[in-house]
Amino acid sequence: MADAKVRDAHEGAAGHGRHNDHGHGDHGHGAPHGSRRGYLIGFGLSVLLTAVPFAVVMAGGVSQSMAAAICMGFALVQIVVHMVYFLHMNAKSEEGWTMMALIFTAILVVIALTGTLWVMYHMNANMMPDMDAMMRSSGGM
Repeated sequence: MADAKVRDAHEGAAGHGRHNDHGHGDHGHGAPHGSRRGYLIGFGLSVLLTAVPFAVVMAGGVSQSMAAAICMGFALVQIVVHMVYFLHMNAKSEEGWTMMALIFTAILVVIALTGTLWVMYHMNANMMPDMDAMMRSSGGM
């Protein structure tokens, strides 16, 4: 009898009828939930997407610029894997606001990185001394 009163009080406080009336993953907000299989797939892809660029760099069989391009490409793919498998982001989550926030963030990151690289390049080109000319004039070559 006491158990029934505790259960009834809990059900009223939680705002639900019985806990089993809805599915475990259905909380009414439309966001997907991960499964063990999904997390393992994401983990496997993450390990693969980390190991391949590491192997490319450590093997040294490609030029530095090609290795950098491979690493950047794999990094971009890994970002998408993390967003899909671990952050559960898709176009349907929260009526698309999650995707809009992602796009806005990506635009800001691109602007910030492009601006930073532009400033660093011009600071290096305009403020660093010409080392080749300095070496020639000092007789070091």
